[in-house]
Amino acid sequence: MKTLNIGILAHVDAGKTSLTERLLFEAGAITHLGSVDRGDTQTDSLELERRRGITIRSAVVSFTTGDTRITLIDTPGHSDFIAEVERALRVLDGAVLVVSAVEGVQAQTRVLMRTLRRLGIPALIFVNKIDRMGARDLLDDIRAKLSPRAIALNAAADELAEFLADGDDAFLESYVDDRVDAAACRAELARQVARGTVHPVLSGSAITGAGVADLVTAMTGLLPAAERTGDGPLHATVFKIDRGRAGEKIAYARLHSGSLAVRQRISFYRGETELTGRVSALEVAGDEVALAGDVARVRGLREIRIGDRLGSPGTARDGVFAPPSLETVVRPAHPEQAATLFTALTRLSEEDPLIDVRRHGPDISVRLYGEVQKEVLRSMLAEGAGIDVTFERTRTLYVEKPIGRGEAVEGLDPEQRLYFFATVGLRVEPGPGVTFGLSVELGSLPLAFHKAIDETVHTTLEQGLYGWEVLDVAVMLTHTAFFSPLSAAGDFRKMTPLVLMAALKQAGTRVHEPVHRFELEIPANAVSAVLLKLADLRAVPGEPVIGPSSCTLHGTIPAEHVHAFEQALPALSQGEGVFLSEFDDYRPYPGPPPVRPRTGENPLDRKEYLAQVARR
Repeated sequence: MKTLNIGILAHVDAGKTSLTERLLFEAGAITHLGSVDRGDTQTDSLELERRRGITIRSAVVSFTTGDTRITLIDTPGHSDFIAEVERALRVLDGAVLVVSAVEGVQAQTRVLMRTLRRLGIPALIFVNKIDRMGARDLLDDIRAKLSPRAIALNAAADELAEFLADGDDAFLESYVDDRVDAAACRAELARQVARGTVHPVLSGSAITGAGVADLVTAMTGLLPAAERTGDGPLHATVFKIDRGRAGEKIAYARLHSGSLAVRQRISFYRGETELTGRVSALEVAGDEVALAGDVARVRGLREIRIGDRLGSPGTARDGVFAPPSLETVVRPAHPEQAATLFTALTRLSEEDPLIDVRRHGPDISVRLYGEVQKEVLRSMLAEGAGIDVTFERTRTLYVEKPIGRGEAVEGLDPEQRLYFFATVGLRVEPGPGVTFGLSVELGSLPLAFHKAIDETVHTTLEQGLYGWEVLDVAVMLTHTAFFSPLSAAGDFRKMTPLVLMAALKQAGTRVHEPVHRFELEIPANAVSAVLLKLADLRAVPGEPVIGPSSCTLHGTIPAEHVHAFEQALPALSQGEGVFLSEFDDYRPYPGPPPVRPRTGENPLDRKEYLAQVARR
């Protein structure tokens, strides 16, 4: 049997959950056709999803057609839940991008297609809601805004052959020599779709079922399926975590090679860290053993987290989308529930790691993509843990970058009452990413002590001189010594923050703000008003490109002002403006640096730090 893991992606309200439901119904996987409006679809399982009619967490469902098992991953459409989409993208064989024939190509649709093309993920485009009033032909819009190599799947044979000939020299030669028949044309279409260079367009209605059978045929005929096989060592990626009725973790893992069975003891990896566990239960579309190509629901791995790799370390992929650039402090309505709140948020962070729960003294903060995510967290805490919460005003997450070079060394000094049995010297300077290197011999310390310094450097850099995470910094270990048999790894973990922050203080840091690049389409008569608003929000627009009736602007805008501009745009553009933005980079903050309250011990204050460590 072959397998296909397909993501259903769309802008919110384009109808992807309804399409997923229709696919399951037409395949006989369900006997009752659910409705988003009624709140009884298979994939919107959370009470909050059913009530609001939106997808919040990715859902995984399967059906079989012919000799192919298709696993559908229904992803959220709202940009606040883009992290769920990112996790799905890591395990897909292909995607179906759903576009509404009424609303047309929307901002989030363009972000998603841009990402699919960048990653080379094969994709079909399904134009939904053709039965609705106001539906229109979108092929020209799709070619202009999503993919210039999009073609209607029902195109005439000669048109399709000419189109494919433009994308492959060998096929062009066959076409010119009149050696192309319908079968060769179909095979070439499948090859170019698999390469992610051609995007077939189908039309239909998830509500009536029109065009859905053709979509299933296109999935199995054009997207690259894999043979289920148990060959090779186990290698799998965990992309989703659920919890069972008793609170136990259920890990969703895509197998890339090997096999997985009940009661099997396995290793799983988080970076270079190896953990072990035993599979207590396994669900994979009715089978008892998961093989390469399958998506399996795995129970029994208590320490498992999203992003872990089963069987072998593999290579961690960089994030597809930028991490959240917003943060808010959350407080319980009843102060005595503070500990319970932290526990509940920590559990939620295992299902969505990017919310990044942190304690700042008595305060608890979480990272967010937007205001809707805040509302969802409030509802989940109330319904799942019985905790009513309030949120502070959302604030932007800044970062720090070193300005120059700084060095510091600390060693055992009884006269200063510093009783860490360790010597650590560090140098910091600007550099790409966050790196840690050695200018001492690796054998100068036991490996466990080196590892303690390395890990502590990275955790300490989560809070710089102004309390923000430090990026683009190169840290070099310049001095080491230990005192046998008294030294322990804990001595190096306690000493390293003092030394690192002293070096960082000498180097100096500058606070940078997250900036989005944007693309904006507005009526020509709205250009002046829009440019004034962009200037008020510290945006940097490029030269306007004026068309017959509209204007296109590209530029950058601080992340903290994106939401304000989105709210102002309808009034500025008579409701006709289209705004698309994505994270671009960080740029120096223009003004007094904003400060973030520190968490835990403060190594910038030597006396306070030593007292805190001593008390601990």
